Amino acid sequence: MRIAIGSDHRGFHLKEKLASILRSKGHEVEDVGTAVTESVDYPDFAALVARKVSDQAVDRGILICGTGIGMAITANKFPHVRAAPITDEVTAEISRRHNDLNVLCLPADMLSPRAVERMVEVWVDTDFEGGRHARRVDKITEIEKHTLQE
Repeated sequence: MRIAIGSDHRGFHLKEKLASILRSKGHEVEDVGTAVTESVDYPDFAALVARKVSDQAVDRGILICGTGIGMAITANKFPHVRAAPITDEVTAEISRRHNDLNVLCLPADMLSPRAVERMVEVWVDTDFEGGRHARRVDKITEIEKHTLQE
């Protein structure tokens, strides 16, 4: 799987660790930054990952900031991106099965690195169920098309 990963300064260390783990499992990881621990603006990195997902240059994206909230808000401005802040394994799984979540937004400040690693593992390994859920995701896509035309 091709995965773009990005973070702000608060998520830098976790991003580095997750990128390494994902590569060790055979995934192609594109790290868009940040490459520093000094303060940076999360929308810059959210936009880089979301653009890659939107353009289908990668299969999925992972974004990390203090809470995951700002990253999700920014990423969802891009067409075909379904991003959400996730804080547990159950929502990581359901976000894939039911919502075909393609950008995982993580809170570096709220969970242990091991908990985040497990959530990422579940999210990466879970497929979209389709069926009635595909109909709902299609409705989201239709709403997106109409709002982008306004």
